[in-house]
Amino acid sequence: MGKKNFKILIVDDEEHFLLLLSNILIEEGYVVKAADRGERALQILENFNADMVITDLKMPDMDGIQLMNIARTKYPDADFVVITAFATVESAVDAMKKGAVDYITKPLKDLDELRITVARIFEKRKLLQENITLKNEQTDSLPPVELIFSGIDKVYEEVKAVSPADTTVILYGETGTGKSLIARIIHVLSRRKGLFVTVNCAAIPGTLLESEFFGHEKGAFTGAVSSKKGKFELASDGTIFLDEISEMTVDLQAKLLRVLQEKCFERLGGLESITVDTRVIAATNRDLKKLVGEGSFREDLYYRLNVFPVSIPPLRERKEAIPVLVEYLADRLSRKLGKHVKSISEDTMKRLVSYPWPGNIRELENTIERAIILSKSSILEIQLPAIEVKSGVENLNIKSIEKKAIEDALNRAGGNRRVASEILGISLRALQYKIKEYDICES
Repeated sequence: MGKKNFKILIVDDEEHFLLLLSNILIEEGYVVKAADRGERALQILENFNADMVITDLKMPDMDGIQLMNIARTKYPDADFVVITAFATVESAVDAMKKGAVDYITKPLKDLDELRITVARIFEKRKLLQENITLKNEQTDSLPPVELIFSGIDKVYEEVKAVSPADTTVILYGETGTGKSLIARIIHVLSRRKGLFVTVNCAAIPGTLLESEFFGHEKGAFTGAVSSKKGKFELASDGTIFLDEISEMTVDLQAKLLRVLQEKCFERLGGLESITVDTRVIAATNRDLKKLVGEGSFREDLYYRLNVFPVSIPPLRERKEAIPVLVEYLADRLSRKLGKHVKSISEDTMKRLVSYPWPGNIRELENTIERAIILSKSSILEIQLPAIEVKSGVENLNIKSIEKKAIEDALNRAGGNRRVASEILGISLRALQYKIKEYDICES
């Protein structure tokens, strides 16, 4: 929202004062209309969707309170600022109790009083509009809910139950199971009007993560040329999603614990305590309780986060969801890539359902995208490592299949771990962990 889109109606029965206010605000770049009485103001409002109404309290035909009461029933989104004589400020206070957001005095002691009052309301509405737009964009980009929770009805029931509360939630699940999507669903189903803000704790070096969380003041460190809000501040009245929280340093865990307990923090280099109302959703692919026993994760933070745990099963344990996911992903990705995939061969679908998917949904999506890029037919064929299936039950060792999938990805990537992690649809850190776990030799 720019000033040229911000509409202001000024109502005052003193012509010279009405003209003065109008000229000041037109010079500031706002869209301004004027009315010399309450009835005329109501007529203008029928065709002028005002963002703000500035009205005198004392007028002959209808006073400012009456005008505000009538107008707010039809135009509830408009902000009202009242004009009062300098000697009767108490009447303005009464008007604010009845719904006005601010007041100015007549005569104006300082022209900047009007400019500052209007600018403050304009900036607040501009920020609110930006937040609404961002939240709508976040919601519009989500896949259908029934797709996200396909094969995991129990998880959906838990999510629906906890979403309206402000309870801290932690999502447990392997990499690629859709934890970030489920976190966004919790936010969308909540009553929170603020933003959904994501921080990947594994992707940001520990030295920078504190600034990312809490922001910094100008000069707090080399390169801090201006003040910056942190993610907790940006997510106030909204939700912050802390992905891969197990990768956070112990020192920063202590500072996070304070925010969860006291709802306040200081920016780096700052002295002022900032209070926020930010809901926390965390996620991890590791066993936090085990990490507590090893001493790498604080026990008190674990209990603060583990208020409402939600476990998300891996894709190999929700095989009935695979055909639904495949059809959705194939349709979306073929349109994105400008291809014309009409169907998936029966043999391919059997292979996709039988495969254990160590990278879960993310690996499935990457596999389908690669196949569509290479496809020269409207019927999609995907080659995967052969898996023996007997009587509908996998006759395999999951770990050996997972190891083989990693080895194949490394071979396809020419030994480049980052490329291999993208092929598998898992993080580089997770791949490195698996390579060490399975003692995979790299040529």
